[in-house]
Amino acid sequence: MKRVQAACICQTLHFFQKDEVSKERNEKLSREEIEKYKQSLEHAKTEYKILEETKQDDGSIVIKVIKQYNNSPIGDYLK
Repeated sequence: MKRVQAACICQTLHFFQKDEVSKERNEKLSREEIEKYKQSLEHAKTEYKILEETKQDDGSIVIKVIKQYNNSPIGDYLK
């Protein structure tokens, strides 16, 4: 028999806009989308930690996040 003792998922997410927009507008919209993403995690009571946030030349943003997986215990992953 096996049982999950701890589980997290590490993701790299690229936030960008499909439409041709200026660099500044792209960054503003991407930041808003990141805030909505964080709120959705908090609403779902998913524990998470943003490891890295990198602004790209076109104004888009790439984040690396580690988050709780399927309400499993997180162990030492987020310390």
